[in-house]
Formats: sequence, structure tokens, C-alpha cells
Amino acid sequence: MQFKRTLLATSLLLAGAVQAAAPTNEEIWELLQEMKGQMADVQQQNQELKAENATLKTKVDATQQVALEASEAVEAVAVATEEAVKSAKLISDKTTIGGYGELHYNNLEGKNGASDKEEVDFHRFVLFFGHEFTDNLRFFSELELEHSLAGDGKEGEVELEQAYIEYDINDQHQVTGGLFLTPVGIINETHEPNTFYGTERNSVEKNIIPSTWWEAGVMFSGEIAEGFSYDVAATSGLNTSSGDSYKVRSGRQKVSKAEAEDYAYTGRIKWTGLPGVELAASLQYQEDITQSNDKTAGGATLFETHAVIQRGAFGLRALYATWNLDGNGPESIGADEQTGWYIEPSFQINNNFGVFTRYSEWDNQAGNSSDSEYEEWAFGVNWWPHQDVVVKVDYQDQDAPAGKERDGFNAGLGYQF
Repeated sequence: MQFKRTLLATSLLLAGAVQAAAPTNEEIWELLQEMKGQMADVQQQNQELKAENATLKTKVDATQQVALEASEAVEAVAVATEEAVKSAKLISDKTTIGGYGELHYNNLEGKNGASDKEEVDFHRFVLFFGHEFTDNLRFFSELELEHSLAGDGKEGEVELEQAYIEYDINDQHQVTGGLFLTPVGIINETHEPNTFYGTERNSVEKNIIPSTWWEAGVMFSGEIAEGFSYDVAATSGLNTSSGDSYKVRSGRQKVSKAEAEDYAYTGRIKWTGLPGVELAASLQYQEDITQSNDKTAGGATLFETHAVIQRGAFGLRALYATWNLDGNGPESIGADEQTGWYIEPSFQINNNFGVFTRYSEWDNQAGNSSDSEYEEWAFGVNWWPHQDVVVKVDYQDQDAPAGKERDGFNAGLGYQF
């Protein structure tokens, strides 16, 4: 009985509590409105997320496109670089650059009225440029700066000594056109400082041939038999005058707006049938050595012959050259005959040291009995720390016309590459 009363009382209390907790219609409406707002917020956020997702997708697509384009660009650059490298290699294989230079020191005492000469001079700075267009067509050039500075009031000059095209007609014969060295003498064509003895180039080839000597024209060269080669050239010529005593060296025009009224024709035969031996003879005829500017002068003929021998440590160079000038003008002062010769034995002690002596005679007015002849003894040593680098010291003793004699020593540094 007591248990039933207790149960009844508990049920009445719970019923009252439930009735008290039940929400009203207004509360339910407010709750629904709140939930509706939250749903709207969720939908808005969902739309924003969709928009952001679309933006991200666009950016991803753009990034992929940029990456693709960058990849294609890198590939294009790589291909272009590869082609450029191939092209550069091709150019380097076909284009050559070289050169040589020489620094001189002279300490010479003047005698019989001659002035002293004490000076240092970077005598020559030379660059070579060549290019092979095909296996049988090529270009070569030589550009030289003399005495360091060039221009008004300066001692030096900038000179184009060679610029020619060479074409192989066949395996034995070539034709050359342009500006090239005249095929005569020993050092006119080969004069890099490490290839000869003495600081200065020898006086005979300088004053009689006259080296270095270049002209413009056309030349045929080739081999006519085993050991025998030839050169035949038609070129511009010298232009000397009575004001320079018809000296052939003063007639070099160096192809600088050169007068071309009269031409020159040169032929050379060379024999190199034995290793270390060269024997050659050259003949040149000039129609008028004054370019028709002097009626008392006319044609001129040069004959030159030489021997170059290098057998083991022993070397020998010998050369003879003579000019004969037509006309009363040159004859009146003895310049109708201009002659010189020298002999130069040498001995190479080892790969680095060599010694030489040289005796020379030359005369640019040998056609008369006046005292115009030069005689010179020279001796010295070359040191090659490398085959393309040389240091030179030599002494000269001259017997020369009054006011021209100088004795003393010279030193030089030279290179080629």
C-alpha cells in the first residue's frame, strides 16, 4: 500500500516536470528561424567554397599552362644552345687567330758623325685572322701595329700587311688574290721573331729586297715536280723617286691608295728536296719603278737567290739580291745598281740556346765609286724558353758611310702564337 502511494506521487511529479519543460509555439518558431539562418549561412559558405575551388582550379590550370610553356621554352633554349654550341664549334674549327710581337732595346754608339741610338720600342704587335670557307677556299689576313702608337705626330703605323683569298685549283696548284707578301727572299714571308737570329731583321733584306714588302694582285703557286715549287705573281709595284735617291725601300706604297700606273711581275722557283734544305731564286720586273712620275727613270729588275740549311744543330743562311734600274736619273747617282748579300752560320747548342754570326754587305748606290757601301759584322745568342718565345742579345760592328756608322748591342723579346 505504501509502495503504491509512493509510485503515484513520483508519476505526478514527472508529469508536471515534462509539462513545465515543453516549448511554446513561439519558441519553436524562433528555433526554426534560427536553424533556417544557419542553413543559409552554410549554403553561403558552400557557395564561397565552390567559388574558391573554381578559382583554385583556374589557378592550377594556369600554373600547369605556365609550367608547360616554361618546359617548352627550356626545351627550345636547350635546342638553341645546342645549335649555338655546334655552330660555335664549327666556327672555331674553321676560323684561326694568331699573332706575334717583338720588343726591342737598342744601345748603339754613333761614329764618324752618326748619332747615338739608345731606345726601347715595342716594334711590332701583329694579329692574324684566317677562315676556311670550304676545304679548298680560305681567307687569311695580318694586321700590324708598329711602334706602339699611331696617329698624327706619332712614330707608329697601323698596317694591313695581308688580306687575301686562296683557292685550291687542285691538289698541286693554288691561286691567290688580294693583298699578299711578295714571294722573294728569306724573311719577307717568314719573319716571326722566334724564327730568325738577331734582334733586328737583317739589313740586306731590309734595304735591298725590301722586307717587309707586300703588294696587291693575283698569284699562282704550286708544285711542278717532287721537291720543286713555283710562284708567279702580277701585282702593284713600287713608287720611288729622285727625292729618295731611288732607294727601293722608300718606294713601298703598302697598297694605301697606291698609284697603279705600272705593274710588277714576279716569279720564283724553290727546291726543298732534302729535309732541312731550301734553295730558291726569284726574279721581278717592274714596268716603271716611279709609276711614270719621273721621265729620267724607267723599268727595274730584281734578282734574288738564297739558301737556308738546317742540318742537325748546324744552320746556314746565305742570300744575294741585286736591283738594276733603267734611266739616266738613277744612273747619275749610282742608284741604277742596288746590291747586297749576307752569310749567317749558326749553331743550336740545345733546344733552348743557339748562337750565330753574320757578315753583311749592301749598297743602294753601287753603280758609282762613291763611299756608299755598308759592311756589318753581327754575333749573338737566342734563348727559347718555349719554341714560340725567344729572348735575344746581339752585338753589331759596322763600317758605313760618314754619318751612318753605329756600333753596339741590341736585345729583344719576341713571341708568336
